[in-house]
Amino acid sequence: MTNGGATGRIEINDLGIAFSRNGWTVEAVRRFTLMTTPGEFVALLGPSGCGKTTLLNAVAGFVTPTAGQVVVDGEVVAAPGADRGMVFQHHSLFPWKTVIGNVEFGLKMRGVSKVERTAQARDYLNLVGLAGFERAYPGELSGGMQQRVGIARVLVNRPRVMLMDEPFGALDAQTRLTMQELLLGVWREVRTTIIFVTHDIDEALFLSDRVAVMTARPGQIRDLVTVKLERPRAAAVIATPEFMALKARVLVQVREESAQALSGPRP
Repeated sequence: MTNGGATGRIEINDLGIAFSRNGWTVEAVRRFTLMTTPGEFVALLGPSGCGKTTLLNAVAGFVTPTAGQVVVDGEVVAAPGADRGMVFQHHSLFPWKTVIGNVEFGLKMRGVSKVERTAQARDYLNLVGLAGFERAYPGELSGGMQQRVGIARVLVNRPRVMLMDEPFGALDAQTRLTMQELLLGVWREVRTTIIFVTHDIDEALFLSDRVAVMTARPGQIRDLVTVKLERPRAAAVIATPEFMALKARVLVQVREESAQALSGPRP
C-alpha cells in the first residue's frame, strides 16, 4: 500500500486568496509559502478564521487563488483531482450505501471491475480496523467509525496527498485520541503526504512532522515548527518535557494571533 515516498511533493508558492461579493473584498490568505516533502505529515494550526480551510481547499482545487499557485509533483493545481483526497470534519458518506459501497464508489466511477474494487475496499477497511462492517450503513456506526470509513474511501484511490479538515473535531476526547493513534498507524503504512487542519495544539504536535502556525487573517505563516519527537508515537508522548516545551512555544503564538483576530484583520 505504501507509495514509497516517491510522490506527494506540494509547493505552495506565494499564495494569495481573496473573496469578493457585492463590492466587499475579504483577504483570506496573503503571500503564503510552504513546501512539503513526499510522505510528510504537516499540520496547519491557527486561530479561527485564519484561512486554514481556505488553504486546504486551494490545494484540493476547490478554490482558485488570486495570486501565486499550488503545485503537486510538478503539476499546477487547477481543479479537483483523485490525486488529492479530502477528509472533512463531518463525514460525507452516502447514507443509502453500505460501508463497502461507500469505499468502492470512487473506484467504480473510474471503471474498476467489481471484483477488483471490492478486494481493494476490503483491504483498506481492514487497514482502518473495520473488517466485518462491510454491510453496515453509515447511520449504524459511531462517529469515529464513520470517519474511518471516510479515510478508507480516500485512501482506496491511492492519492498522492490526503487533505484533512479537522476530521476529529466533532468526536469526544477519548475517541479523538484513539482516532489520532489509528491515523498515525495508517499513515505509517501508506506514507501518503498529509496536510491536516486543526485548532488543537496537542493534536497538531502529536501527529505532525512540522506544524505551520498561522497568523490571524489574512493567513500567513508565523512559525514553522519542526516536531522532533520520536516515531512511532503513542499518547504518552504528550506528557514528556520535549512535548511540553513545543506546546509552550506554540501556545504563546496561537494566543497572540487569536487576540489579533479579535481586534480585526491586519492591514
